[in-house]
Amino acid sequence: MSEEAVIAGAEIAAGHDGAAELVLRLRYPGGTEGVVVLEAEKGLELMAACGAAHLDELAGHSWRKLLEGACST
Repeated sequence: MSEEAVIAGAEIAAGHDGAAELVLRLRYPGGTEGVVVLEAEKGLELMAACGAAHLDELAGHSWRKLLEGACST
């Protein structure tokens, strides 16, 4: 098993304001899972950082990919 959290899955959901959001399931080293919700723009940045064209291509990528581009202007 990986020694850091990885993306276990992703789906698109409607946020409280009706805008699309990316819901990620993260799997931690002990096998537990948690959820992270990203605004659409950050979700697209994550997909680019992972080289993913489809949501199912995010699975297995390190949670650290969430941080890539976080300081971009």
